[in-house]
This record gives sequence, structure tokens and C-alpha cells, in this order.
Amino acid sequence: MTETSAAGTQAATSPARGAAVAFIFVTILLDMLALGLIMPILPKLVESFLDNDTAQAARIFGLFGTAWALMQFLFSPILGNLSDRFGRRPVVLLSNFGLGLDYVLMALAPSLIWLFVGRVISGITSASISTAFAYIADITPPERRAAVFGKIGAAFGAGFVVGPAIGGLLGDADPRLPFWVAAGLSLANAIYGFLILPESLPRDRRAPFRWTSANPIGALNLLRSDRILAGLSLSNFFAQLAHAVLPSTFVLYATYRYGWDSRTVGATLAMVGICAMLVQGAGIGPIVRLFGERVSLLLGLLCGAAGFLIFAIAPTGPLSWLGIPVMSLWGVSGAAIQSLMTKQVAADRQGQLQGANTSVQSVSQLLGPSLFTLTFAYFIGGTAPMHLPGAPFLLASVLVLLALGIAAGALSGAKLRAQAPA
Repeated sequence: MTETSAAGTQAATSPARGAAVAFIFVTILLDMLALGLIMPILPKLVESFLDNDTAQAARIFGLFGTAWALMQFLFSPILGNLSDRFGRRPVVLLSNFGLGLDYVLMALAPSLIWLFVGRVISGITSASISTAFAYIADITPPERRAAVFGKIGAAFGAGFVVGPAIGGLLGDADPRLPFWVAAGLSLANAIYGFLILPESLPRDRRAPFRWTSANPIGALNLLRSDRILAGLSLSNFFAQLAHAVLPSTFVLYATYRYGWDSRTVGATLAMVGICAMLVQGAGIGPIVRLFGERVSLLLGLLCGAAGFLIFAIAPTGPLSWLGIPVMSLWGVSGAAIQSLMTKQVAADRQGQLQGANTSVQSVSQLLGPSLFTLTFAYFIGGTAPMHLPGAPFLLASVLVLLALGIAAGALSGAKLRAQAPA
């Protein structure tokens, strides 16, 4: 038995593993709850600085998303390599403290410039999610990672169940109040982690910090080192590019097309969270056991494309809700692709892998907000050949189908590893 497999066996049998997974679950839950609180409010706050001009707000909000993603692209590989060198715990704690202070800054922002600065800081400090996935890879044997990634992914849904609904209510009272509550949750999360969260990466499994792999281009070299990794990362890129339509465009789209207020938007996002939580918390394990990781990945992407299509063509708000349960099954693909990729990488490079994955996602988020908000602005403007507010979601559906084709090609005839050697 190799050192890596021995470590995996120890992780699988240790009584502390379940508690550590619970700690990470709570960490992500609080992060997502804080993010969910501001989701229904931030686009409208941007709009309020622009005399309620929806088209102009869409363009500016897209720029906000691009700046956030650029910071992720530049800093995620650095933080991933730091977590391989110094452990996961300090990276998670610094991220949470930084996010808490960032929300305070955004709550006090007197202008779009200060709100923009807040988004830049948020992009730099938002590393706890990718580091959390590296943490799970540290403590979970390869054959159980898809199911555990799914359970951790349920924290995303749980945060969005409560966060947007509360954020919508708080935002009706005061548009700055959700930011203060989000700041309190993030700082409480940092204190919780400081007191409770153990380190997952033993010193004998840590790797030296290297600038050659900590810069964005060097980090992507890891993904190009293996045909399966390269194909899955490209598929992940297009899937993440499509996903950018939701945070960048959904609030503006629903408000414009269906006339929803902040409460309705918040309640709808909570519905998304409930369905995602059910699928990721209870559905991914049985689905992966029944179909395997490859088929689960492809089925999940197919459901994502179908969900976007429903959002695009639904003529009324209630009909658009039919896309939510279909869309939620997309979450199966995320857990499957994470598990497949971690098996191709050695234990001392899991942080580097997650940093590289975040860089790929960041590139998609660099392009996505402007791509979808400009598409939305164009097709609701007077120069478009047709009035088509659902155009961004049609584009997203096509991108997910492209991701499906690339993933199918990468996995066709491939022999997957049980775990990459150390």
C-alpha cells in the first residue's frame, strides 16, 4: 500500500473525519448564507446609483462581476499553493476574515466606486470554497469523494434557501442591511473556524511553495498534464461560463420580464436553494452509485441545458419555476467532475488542483458577466432585431450542451485512475 492510499484509509476510518466534514459544511453554509443575503440586493443597489436605468445597471453589474473574477484568476493559484505549503486551515480563516471586512466596506459604500472596491477585495479573499474542496480531498477516500462533495454542495443550497429570502426582506427595509448581516455571518464563521476547525493536511504531505505553479499560467499547466484533466477542465470552463448567467442576469431579467419585486426574487432563489440542497444532499450519492461518475456527469449537464432552456422561453414567472427542479439536477455533474479530477492528482497537489480549477472558473467569470449582461441589454434595447429578454439563457443552454460534448469526448475510452500516486 502506498503512502497516499494509507493516508486515505486512515481518513476513511478516523472518527474525526465525520466531524471535520461537518465543520467544512458549516463553513460553506455560513459563506453561502452571507452571499445569498446580498444576491437579491446588490444589482438593485447598483441600479439605484444609476437613476434606476436597468440597461445601464446591467452593463455596470457585468463589469463588477468581471473585476471579481479577475481577482480570483490572479490570486486563487497563489492561495491554493499556500494551502499545499502551510495547510488548509489558515487559508480558510484569512478568507473568512477578509470577506467579513469586505461586507462592512460594501455596507458603507457611498458610491459605485467604493462598491466596486468592495467587489475587488471580495475576489481576492474568496478562497475558502476551493480550499474547502481540497480539505475534503485530504480526508476522504477516492471512492467516496463524489458523495461527500455532494453533501458539501448541499451547503450551497442550504445557504441559498435562507439567505435570499431573508436578504429580500431585509433589503425592503434598508438596502444596506443585508450587507451588515452578511458581515456578521462571515466574521462569526472566521471565529468559529479559529476555535473549531482542525488542519487536514499533515506536514509530511505538504509541498513546497513554487511561483512557477502559483501564477495563473503555471497553475493551468497541471490541467494540461493529463488528457482527462484537460478535457474535464475545458468542459468545466464552458459549464461555469454558462452558470455566470444566474448571478449576473437573473435578478435583472426576472425584474424586467416578470415584474418581480425583491421578495419574489428572494423567494425564487430560495426555491433554487431547496432543490439544489435536496439533490446534492440526498441525491448525488445514490445517483453516482447507480450510474457511475461518468454517466452522472453527462446526465447532470443535460439537465442543466434543459433548465436554462425553460428559463429562456417561459412566458410567465410561475412557468419559469418549472425549470428549477430540472436545473437542480445539474449539481450532480459538479460533484462527479470534482471527484474524477481529484483522482488524477496526487495528495500533495490537491490544493494546486483546486487553485487551478478556480482559475478556470475565474476565466469563465471574467467573460460571463459581460457576455450575458450585454446580451440581455442588447436584446431588450431598441436596436435588436427582435425583443428577446431570454436570449442570455438560450446562450447558456448552448454552452452547457458544448460542455456535455467535450466531457463525453474526454471520457470516451479513458481508463480512470482510482487515485493518482503521490
